[in-house]
Amino acid sequence: MRAPAFWAEDGLLARLLAPLSGLYAAATARRLARPGWHAPVPVICCGNATVGGAGKTTLALDLAARLAARGARPAFLTRGYGGRVGGVLRVDQAVHPALLVGDEALLLAAAAPTYVGADRAAAARLAVAGGASVLVMDDGLQNASLVKDVSLLVIDGAVGFGNGRVLPAGPLREPVAVAAARCRAAVLIGGTRGEAALPAGFPVLHAHLEAAPEGRALAGQRVLAFAGIGRPEKFFATLAATGAILTALRPFPDHHPYSDAEQQALLREAASLGALPVTTPKDWVRLAPAVRPAIRPIGVSLVWHEPDAIAALLAELAP
Repeated sequence: MRAPAFWAEDGLLARLLAPLSGLYAAATARRLARPGWHAPVPVICCGNATVGGAGKTTLALDLAARLAARGARPAFLTRGYGGRVGGVLRVDQAVHPALLVGDEALLLAAAAPTYVGADRAAAARLAVAGGASVLVMDDGLQNASLVKDVSLLVIDGAVGFGNGRVLPAGPLREPVAVAAARCRAAVLIGGTRGEAALPAGFPVLHAHLEAAPEGRALAGQRVLAFAGIGRPEKFFATLAATGAILTALRPFPDHHPYSDAEQQALLREAASLGALPVTTPKDWVRLAPAVRPAIRPIGVSLVWHEPDAIAALLAELAP
């Protein structure tokens, strides 16, 4: 889906829907009041207060790499958005397609053992049995089935919290202050919008995205860029920062299932422009295996503005 335009401002439609927002927030609060399972290993949650992408998967990958460097054995827990897993499953990249486990799960599985399932407690039990010494949740801040030791509130600093209203009047899953009350700190990525809406004195860590080394090699090269993520323009801006020549930009909805016709059309257009077709790793895993060699996935890295602060926080989980 793409976010409705009215979520960006507190207009008439948002105000008319406000009574329904109260019902949604109350239902979320009741769900969160249920007791969860305490895992025998530390649990860190990369969550957000809004629907859509904010950088949770990128943050989860970064934290897991840092934890592994400290000698920990991280495992990822994810719902597997867009997939069809009914129970809990450990992801096998060689066997499980994105249609089954979701695109984000495949990205996570390339870095550490990854367990997909709506029941985070059941997934956590399986991960611990598999030898994990710390669990990293990609999303799940509004899931009460598993108790978190540390939760981080991830914010897309380019858009913040939109109009500040709860679904369906706005993009929030719950009020900002309610979400922040369960978090150790906020991680503001790529801007400062949303920071003013946080409770006074709430800790904020800042970061921005940079293209991975393969992206920096695109400087001066003609590319056709396409992306089906929460905000495709964020990917396009990252490419522009590398010095790539953006000959065409093709945005798609988040988690878009590319048809054969669409994939072939993108390849033909790139060829007609004399451009290299590029996309995000999240999109790349949703493409047909026969098409992937012709399209280059360009990842991103998270650059921390306060690296000592995140190192100190992780030291609590992996001394």
